[in-house]
Amino acid sequence: MSTPDSNSHVFEPAEAGADVSQQIRDISEVPAIEVITTAAVHLMSAAAVKLGLAAEDNAAELKDLDEARKLITALAGLVTAAAPEIGSQHAGPLRDGLRSLQLAFREESLIPDAPGKGPGEKYTGAVN
Repeated sequence: MSTPDSNSHVFEPAEAGADVSQQIRDISEVPAIEVITTAAVHLMSAAAVKLGLAAEDNAAELKDLDEARKLITALAGLVTAAAPEIGSQHAGPLRDGLRSLQLAFREESLIPDAPGKGPGEKYTGAVN
C-alpha cells in the first residue's frame, strides 16, 4: 500500500461512497430527454469520424466503415425507440442527422447495400 504524497488524494471508503451519492444526485437532476439526445449526439459524432468526415487533416486515416455501420445502426435504434418519448421537436433533428449519416455511408461504401439493407435501415426503412 502506498502512502499519499502532498499531490495525491487517497479516497477513504466513506469518501468514495459520498462521491457516488453525489453523482447519483447529479444524474437524477438531468432530464431523460437530455440523456437521450446526448447519447445520440455522441453516436453521431463517432459515426461521422468513422465515415472519414472529421475536420482533421488525417480524417481519411480514421475511416472505418465497419465501425461506422455499427454506430449508425445503434443510433437508428435509439432514435426510433426514443422518438415517441422525446417528441418531434427533439426527434426531428436526430432523424435528420441519422439520415445524413446513412446517405454519407452509401456514398463512402465501395459495395453498395441493397435498398433497406444499409446501416440502421431495418429501423428507419430504406434511405435514398
